[in-house]
Amino acid sequence: NRNFEGRQGRGGRTHLVSPMMAAAAAIAGHFTDIRNWKFQ
Repeated sequence: NRNFEGRQGRGGRTHLVSPMMAAAAAIAGHFTDIRNWKFQ
């Protein structure tokens, strides 16, 4: 485990999200509130 400041570059940020949230963010192109999505 190599969690230390600056590992991902200057100003890099890490977000831990669920698979559903990751898919929604990939579709939307940014983080979004999946509670507002209509799933069928």
